[in-house]
Amino acid sequence: MEILPLNAIVYNQEEINIKDVIAPPYDVIDEKYLDELYERSKYNIARLILTKGNNRYEDAKKYFENWKKEKILIPVKKPSIFYIIQKYKNEKGKLIERKGFIARNKIEDFSTKKILPHEYTMGGPKEDRYKLISATKAFFSQIFMIYNDETFSIEKIAQKYLNQKPYMQATDDLGVENIIYLIDNEKDIRLIQKTLSNKTLLIADGHHRYETSMKYAKEHPENEYAQYVMSYFTNASDENLIIYPTHRIIEKETPNLLEKVSKYYEIEKTDEKETFLNKIEEENQKQITIGLILKGDNNFYILKLKHGIKETIKAPQALQNLDLTVLHEIILKKELNFTQEELMAQKGIKYEKRESVAFNSIKKEANAVFIMAYPKMKNILDISKQGLRMPQKSTYFYPKLLSGIVINPLDR
Repeated sequence: MEILPLNAIVYNQEEINIKDVIAPPYDVIDEKYLDELYERSKYNIARLILTKGNNRYEDAKKYFENWKKEKILIPVKKPSIFYIIQKYKNEKGKLIERKGFIARNKIEDFSTKKILPHEYTMGGPKEDRYKLISATKAFFSQIFMIYNDETFSIEKIAQKYLNQKPYMQATDDLGVENIIYLIDNEKDIRLIQKTLSNKTLLIADGHHRYETSMKYAKEHPENEYAQYVMSYFTNASDENLIIYPTHRIIEKETPNLLEKVSKYYEIEKTDEKETFLNKIEEENQKQITIGLILKGDNNFYILKLKHGIKETIKAPQALQNLDLTVLHEIILKKELNFTQEELMAQKGIKYEKRESVAFNSIKKEANAVFIMAYPKMKNILDISKQGLRMPQKSTYFYPKLLSGIVINPLDR
């Protein structure tokens, strides 16, 4: 994979407090939170990635140009790679330190197998991002890419920078500490490029943005800068890269669901939540296992897939081995009569990343909740390498990457 440093544009930290201008990716900002970000600063990056009004894209262009003129946004002095450490505590209080770096990579068609997608995308978000890129001639957010390097070469290169003062530091609204170091030494950059030169990349997050960048690159072959996209790269061999599940909240009626489920799964019940969650993960190492919560029922149900069931699904083996494939095809479609269109549009079903929200929903709108096990990287890679896609909202990579740390212009 061809990697280049960024001729980046960044916020001028002599003029603004970086905490006031950063934001999560556009697709996790609701209207209320967007208002909060707007109030926080007239220079918040949300005004570029989610501009309000009837002339959103032209207004975003005006903001971007004006902020550069005002020296709120300034170019970095040298082509650079941004090394970032994200520190947070998981739900059990363990400190996680995910490491990675932001650079540019050559845009490749999926047919080359140099970059692998793993989820399906929808048209609306891609059209929206395309219009923003076309108006501003810039990328404001990164694609989340995963590579594998068991030698940890890049982490070793970055080690000496960790003794220096960070280039940028900010704690986001979820309490994730983001510490950024600038790698602008040409020798170190070449070593990073060499490490990734023979690597395949997996898109962890940002499928819509990547497909948008592919479209823009094809339509602007004369622009050499548009043939690259800004990405964040992290190492699959690092235990700090954790893939979180996305749970299924069922809002439509689910009569006799336990009876229907019992045709396909061995059922074990407990009245202890902690036992329930631990058992799902423990059993899922041996066979496909998920959890079920029912409205008006104080028990938690551990569902272990019966032998021979996954093989009845008309899909390649790599997809048959996925717990969500089984859930979607056999329970949601066959037993609960969801159509593919309803699953895509989230009609009668919601996809929820936050475990606590999924559990609480059974007291409110949900009739049933399926608690999913943590996804396995092996399954994702097996599916991606075969050119297949997982069901929508299969994985959740946390923490999200902040917008506002670095901007990738398409004219330099």
